[in-house]
Amino acid sequence: MKVDRDTAEGRNAFTGYGSGYVAINGRRIERSVLVRSEAIDDWTVASVGQLAPEHVQQVLAAKPEIVLLGSGARFAFPDPAVLAPLYAARIGVEVMDTPAACRTYNILAGEGRNVVAALVVE
Repeated sequence: MKVDRDTAEGRNAFTGYGSGYVAINGRRIERSVLVRSEAIDDWTVASVGQLAPEHVQQVLAAKPEIVLLGSGARFAFPDPAVLAPLYAARIGVEVMDTPAACRTYNILAGEGRNVVAALVVE
């Protein structure tokens, strides 16, 4: 699906998504990824069930105020203990399927919020 969205110059925004990919600023990405307004980083998570403390530490390093965890094509909630460091740091966490996370990211980033999309792409 293509997403139409006005973006601020130099900021990342999702421009599409589908089975096995997301598109950021028109660039197709076919792997799990961490996205913030100024950076796109690889994220070695194949599924939410595989989410480990080192993956959460990578998210924490971005110092977000909100994390959108995209669980893949279907909604799946991770082990709450793995997300505990985010809660302890008082970072908001929303878990949703990856397409919903892409749409929500664009809205929050467009409002100037410090948001990270941590997406499982399968």
